[in-house]
Amino acid sequence: MESEQIKTSVRGGGNNADNSEKEKKKMALMRVFVERQDPDAKEVDNLTLRRFLCARDLDIEKASAMFLKYLKWKKTAVPNGFISEKEIQNELTQTKVFMQGRDKAGRRIGVVFGAKHFYATREMDEFKRLVVYVLDKLCASMPGGQEKFVGIVDLQGWGYSNCDIRGYIAALDIMQNYYPERLGKAYLVHVPYLFMKAWKIIYPFIDNNTRKKIVFVENKNLKATLMEDIDESQIPQTYGGELSLVPIEKSTM
Repeated sequence: MESEQIKTSVRGGGNNADNSEKEKKKMALMRVFVERQDPDAKEVDNLTLRRFLCARDLDIEKASAMFLKYLKWKKTAVPNGFISEKEIQNELTQTKVFMQGRDKAGRRIGVVFGAKHFYATREMDEFKRLVVYVLDKLCASMPGGQEKFVGIVDLQGWGYSNCDIRGYIAALDIMQNYYPERLGKAYLVHVPYLFMKAWKIIYPFIDNNTRKKIVFVENKNLKATLMEDIDESQIPQTYGGELSLVPIEKSTM
């Protein structure tokens, strides 16, 4: 399955045999290099290496540096190999992250409510653990042949008490640097004018690959926009679909 996913990668030419062969050769060279630097790299599959390679546009040196930084981060940020719900109890009680349904490509759908996050009560280390917990659960629920997820960021009711620039940048840093090529698309819905002031501060911290995946959705076109990629049966009821929201800690794979 892993080799098939690599062969059918749409990055850099999809089914083009030359591009696929070039990618495989670069990935092999990258593996030799990173395993020399950190023996733990031997435990990482080729699909993971490929995501880091693609995130750096097939530049072996840059991709290797990014990957080795990830291995170092994981040893300290996730020493047990996973984040337990006991480690993020305060964050989970806010019931702000949900996971249910899949889009037409089979990508898992996560929903985040920005107005349920409060800067004043946020503890940064626990918040970072929540981000890792959410990303790990989204990734673990992906079917074979799919490596990305879809996010809906709902900002209805968002105000100054919810504004957490440091938290947003920390979440971006984790997703972009340690979970590269995992985000398929992010819909920003019910965006208040006030949020755009925060967006101007956050935007420079978003890399070009991620920027291309972010879609601001007008309220009047909300359901129609979601239905371009998601069947009505998989759209949350709050957006005119048929699916109930499920808190991420209660969501099954």
